[in-house]
Amino acid sequence: MLYDYLDGQGFFTNPVEHRYRSTMNVTFTSPNADLDKKFCAEAAEAGFVNLKGHRLVGGMRASIYNAMPAEGVDKLVDFMEKFRKENA
Repeated sequence: MLYDYLDGQGFFTNPVEHRYRSTMNVTFTSPNADLDKKFCAEAAEAGFVNLKGHRLVGGMRASIYNAMPAEGVDKLVDFMEKFRKENA
């Protein structure tokens, strides 16, 4: 679901080849580091926590473990789309 969104628009990108993608940790970036920071800050305000990516790599990482219901991923995708529209 999250990969479908990432692959279907041109703002956020996922640099991992399809065959190596994790089903539990989805990494993605925005067009630049400033927007990554803005995304993480606004996401935190909206209740999405711990999305900041690795300190050396940057970007974001959504961890979708067993306790994360599909509705949570839907809400993240909705937030990402809103952010994309406001910042593209």
